[in-house]
Amino acid sequence: MFESLKKKLKSFLGVPEKKSKKSNSKKEKPIKAKSKKERKSKVKSISSKKSSKESKHPILEQEAQLQGPLVKPVEKAEEIKEEPEQKIEQVEKEKKGFFSRFTERFISSKITKPQVEEIFAELEIILLENNVALEVVDKIKSILFDKLVNKEAKKSQLQEKVIKSLKEAISDVLKDPPNLLDLIKSKSEPYVILFFGINGSGKTTSLAKTASYLKQNNISCVLAAGDTFRAASIEQLETHASRLSVPIIKSQYGADPSSVAFDAINYAKKHHIKAVLIDTAGRMYTKENLMKEMEKIVRVSKPDLKLFVGEAITGNDATEQARTFNDSVGIDGIILTKADVDDKGGASLSVSQVTGKPIFFLGVGQNYEDLKPFNKQEIIKSLGLD
Repeated sequence: MFESLKKKLKSFLGVPEKKSKKSNSKKEKPIKAKSKKERKSKVKSISSKKSSKESKHPILEQEAQLQGPLVKPVEKAEEIKEEPEQKIEQVEKEKKGFFSRFTERFISSKITKPQVEEIFAELEIILLENNVALEVVDKIKSILFDKLVNKEAKKSQLQEKVIKSLKEAISDVLKDPPNLLDLIKSKSEPYVILFFGINGSGKTTSLAKTASYLKQNNISCVLAAGDTFRAASIEQLETHASRLSVPIIKSQYGADPSSVAFDAINYAKKHHIKAVLIDTAGRMYTKENLMKEMEKIVRVSKPDLKLFVGEAITGNDATEQARTFNDSVGIDGIILTKADVDDKGGASLSVSQVTGKPIFFLGVGQNYEDLKPFNKQEIIKSLGLD
């Protein structure tokens, strides 16, 4: 889910590569010039092989033989000695990333505010590029400053301290949800869960996945087809109920969704069913009349848990939707769908912080079992901070 952000954070906070020893070990040794005695011996050996007819000027031939190893190999040796060192120095310079440059300038025993600002300047860009809401970025910045500024740190421990502080800041932003199974089991009467969100966010599918999750944990449930507006919505929920072998309460299209929710709760009480899952029509949070209809459903059904369903891939849009629904009807938790195809992950960091409500589940696929309980430690791990 956070693959893109993970790569960027690793690049930003990664340990600079150590200098390669192989390059130095493979460096060719300079060719040493031969001694005068060795050169005379070699010349004598060469000249003895030639006949007196061919060697009309032996002294000139000796000088020609001596000039070869004295001049050319020495020039080549200097070439071999200097060029690799220049290349190694250039490569090592390129390997130094932002964090390495920062630690080189870190001299004092305390981390100063300008130094933290320098770190956060690049981190802020990373977060914003990955759809983290601006107010959440400011929150992370504030936490980092509290944890780092004027704190003692050795140069060798600086990177570890920054990573630890960043991990704690992300952890403070995210919220772990309560255990839904425990909440349902702790109530003697049917536990009512209301699902809502905008059109096409995956409410009905998420409701069916939740029903499957409860059934796998031996908790009985009934479905309420409260979406009496969208064509084929009732048939869609009926198909899920049939596949999961759970009861469904429905009415005709155009009926009052509040009455469907009311009937489903009474059915659950009569048949000793532990949970009621109420589907609702998708509605744009900007439509005042539709939001008032949602308020009526809430008044009638008195849900124990109001879950906002939003798409993770919409980033800041999902955050704004959750904020508006929370202001209108109040939400208790969040389900983020399509989290498996979200390569940025900003919504997961933002939506919980902005609303003050926890994420209960992440939708990570098309099958019933592809509903993953939210765990902030896994999110932190996916960021490469654990």
